[in-house]
Amino acid sequence: MPYKLDHIDVSILEALQRDSSLSQRELGERVGLSQNACWRRLQRLERDGIIKGRSLLLRREMLGVGLVVFAMVKTRHHSADWLSVFRNHVSSIPEVIDFYRIGGEYDYLLKIVTQDMASYDSVYRRLISRIELETVTSFFAMETIEEQRPIPLTPRR
Repeated sequence: MPYKLDHIDVSILEALQRDSSLSQRELGERVGLSQNACWRRLQRLERDGIIKGRSLLLRREMLGVGLVVFAMVKTRHHSADWLSVFRNHVSSIPEVIDFYRIGGEYDYLLKIVTQDMASYDSVYRRLISRIELETVTSFFAMETIEEQRPIPLTPRR
């Protein structure tokens, strides 16, 4: 069941998705609340698990990790034990920044960021080194058009 958000909760979450570094005073001013009322709302949203954490967006290309690869993985194995081993293995590869189990022709989608093709090959070799996979199909991003867009929100009562 979706969490019930009012228009102030939505305004707080939208503002923080755009700039999580806002002070409580600045955030309160943007959403029309006092600093204390804003703090109480934030505490509730964090306590209830709506806010999982706050992050910082980095410019990959300036840090030398400009290659983005989407790897589609297909497997013949679907047991809980295999999934646990696979999940732990993939999670141990720091270049995998997003990891999804998906429906359709493939079973998993990995978003990988790395320096170049040679470093991606190293990631690929680590991926297949400890676990049997049927197919790994890689797609290389040529341009980032938009990334880490805010989640669209609407008030729910």
